[in-house]
Amino acid sequence: MAMSLAISPVPAWARTAQSFKSAQAEVAAWQRYHGPQTLWVDNGQLRPEAQQLIELVRSARIDGLDPDAYRVRNLEGAVRGAFGGNPKDLAKADFLLSQTLVAVSRDMRNVRGNEMKFADRAAYPTLPSAGLLLDAAAKAPSLSAWLDAMPWMSPAYVALRQAVRAQADPRQAQVLRVNLERARALPGALQGGRYVLVDAAAARLYMIENGEVKDMMRVVVGRPDNPTPMLAGIIRYAILNPYWNVPPDLAATRLAPHVVSDGLSYLTKAHYEVLSDWGDNPKRLNPKTIDWQAVAAGRMPDLRMRQLPGPDNSMGRIKFMFPNDMGIYLHDTDDKSLFAEPARMRSGGCIRLQAANRLAKWLFGKQPTTASKKPEQKVPVPTPVPVYVTYLTAAPENGQIAFRDDIYHRDGGARLLAQTAAR
Repeated sequence: MAMSLAISPVPAWARTAQSFKSAQAEVAAWQRYHGPQTLWVDNGQLRPEAQQLIELVRSARIDGLDPDAYRVRNLEGAVRGAFGGNPKDLAKADFLLSQTLVAVSRDMRNVRGNEMKFADRAAYPTLPSAGLLLDAAAKAPSLSAWLDAMPWMSPAYVALRQAVRAQADPRQAQVLRVNLERARALPGALQGGRYVLVDAAAARLYMIENGEVKDMMRVVVGRPDNPTPMLAGIIRYAILNPYWNVPPDLAATRLAPHVVSDGLSYLTKAHYEVLSDWGDNPKRLNPKTIDWQAVAAGRMPDLRMRQLPGPDNSMGRIKFMFPNDMGIYLHDTDDKSLFAEPARMRSGGCIRLQAANRLAKWLFGKQPTTASKKPEQKVPVPTPVPVYVTYLTAAPENGQIAFRDDIYHRDGGARLLAQTAAR
């Protein structure tokens, strides 16, 4: 079973000193490869974007970083010296600016001690290499717009960072900072490729490819008493015709009372089985041997029940698996009525999909099929795709920041009434 990987915080001074030093050799290698090409000099003059980068470093405390670790005073001195147009001074400033860009972007990208639990090392957002960063910056139609967009970070992070700088209300600023740290764990546009993003606070799922949202849908997430965790993993396979293994608490509160009132015919009509244990090869039990009054009273907490595949199965036709030790997955559902509700915190922790067929087609390139209707058929995803389940109580929406209710009480007391409903 996959284990969640805890991320240990690293002191800022140690992290930034190391990244600044390593960036020096990588920038030198990039400049040797590209010959006379410079990033920060144009027609013998230092570009105005140099000051833009200095301002980014000056404001790095927002990102939990120490601006002095990037020798910002030395950088400012080199930039001032280069305004005279001396080639050596320009070369020095150009090098230091690129070194600083690489170091600060890497440190900003580093997830460090974050609420997100990583069930798979392959889900960690990629730290950008010097070559990737500098190539992207050099090819950008506008270096100024590229720096503003900070493509090494997620768009949510960039928008929240801007909001933190502009926010005067201490209570809202605290909420923004909490969510800024959550957004740090999400991939940046430079990373490329595809990933699934689930925002439990908005009860929405996004399919993202090369930094662009390709599709989205509503989802149902965990109830306040059984919240969906912040979790990242890799969707490696789907299960067609799944069983629904009934959580023991639901067996007691939802199913057993029906058996008590309606008789054993309820189990037959709803296609439920009773099993001997929670192992991989359980035996089917005769439901007549079960004390259903005791189940309803909660005196048989280990009873295993499952629902057979079919049109009324709570898992629907398919579930998408990203192995983790929390038992969380994405799945279809037979009940579409909840997707019409504005607040969709109604599950036992897993994520119900409004349109599982659309996600399946996006992941597989077509609708996955099997040769029979045999239960629990495993179909590998051709190219495994990362999934990030986050919880953004403040997030960009329609050009502004939407504040949502902290339904899971994770914001450390910085709760706000929702100014924009999760739709």
